[in-house]
Amino acid sequence: MTASGPAGRQGPVRRPPPPFRRVTVRRTESLSPRMVRVTLGGSELDGLVVDEPGASVRLLLPSPGKGELIIPEWNGNEFLLPDGIRPVIRIFTPRRVDPVNLELDLDIVLHEGGIASAWAESATAGAPAAISGPGRGYVPDEEAESFLLGGDESAIPAISQLLEAIPQRTPVVVHIEIVDPDARLALPDHPKVSVSWHPAVTGGRPGDALVAAIEGTGIAPGTRIWVAGEAAAVHRIRRNLFEQRGISRSQATVRGYWKHTGDDAGLAPPAP
Repeated sequence: MTASGPAGRQGPVRRPPPPFRRVTVRRTESLSPRMVRVTLGGSELDGLVVDEPGASVRLLLPSPGKGELIIPEWNGNEFLLPDGIRPVIRIFTPRRVDPVNLELDLDIVLHEGGIASAWAESATAGAPAAISGPGRGYVPDEEAESFLLGGDESAIPAISQLLEAIPQRTPVVVHIEIVDPDARLALPDHPKVSVSWHPAVTGGRPGDALVAAIEGTGIAPGTRIWVAGEAAAVHRIRRNLFEQRGISRSQATVRGYWKHTGDDAGLAPPAP
């Protein structure tokens, strides 16, 4: 079975994602010049459970220039508004869920040209949005001998959650690529973590510094690997891990969080 999208495009019919829950902005907090935390809240968050670190939620925003939020319909392949236009949906790591106060924190990278970035930077209390999810996360293997975590700025929220979940006795090596030194954030304490911040390569492609860092890191047998970032960069990392080093795919999770297309077309794992 297929479903028609805009201009008659055909695609496979997929199961409907979790329904959208209407929320509003409660407050925002600047975490760094490169990241803002948006706290969303509302009664429809009742029952939302995110029990895996590094999970994802869809964030639905009003279309540019419109204050009204319209909940789109799932057509078997994608979400569409009543006029057939694609809504503004971005995907993020839910950094914190508060089931008592019915709040959800999203940490959003600020960058030029991004729709979600511009929204987060100017969002005021009461602004409407909606949330769908959660999507799959990553459960650290408690028996792993060590962990290697890597990512760019978009992966900082997930890496933070993983550091909170990895056993305190287990060594962890972390590599993070940042566009600006001001993007550094305090990560959760872990007694056996080694963190390296890598400036982005001037004039290079997004992820060049992260790729070089992962390629230059020795990986002992039994190490579990989690890496996320720009899609083309993580493709190069997959090739290094699986083809050049022969690491088992069951040993590593490598996810494309966004594509370098001039917009913030997804800054977290695709939700199922």
